[in-house]
Amino acid sequence: MYVLLVSIIIGLFVAMLFVNLYFRAKVLKVYGVLVRNRVQFGAAHLFDRQKLEEEVLSRYPQFRGEIESFIRHIRYSIKMATVLIVLITAFGAVLMYFR
Repeated sequence: MYVLLVSIIIGLFVAMLFVNLYFRAKVLKVYGVLVRNRVQFGAAHLFDRQKLEEEVLSRYPQFRGEIESFIRHIRYSIKMATVLIVLITAFGAVLMYFR
């Protein structure tokens, strides 16, 4: 049982690394387009759709697809990282008490 729990935790760490690298590549590609075209917005726009629509998408309508893609990838990577961290913590706690 101990070996199984350690294997699961190692697998989750590898999954977290893969998710990080995969989304970093996707995000950086879109981010490069936004930076080259000087599209600016803050972290508050990532989580507030109304503020994003009013302040950013109205100023840069030609980059709507890139902005939405960037935000979608960032949100999804945050969700995946949160789930993986919770799983790693849970399995680590079980492992700590199992020992």
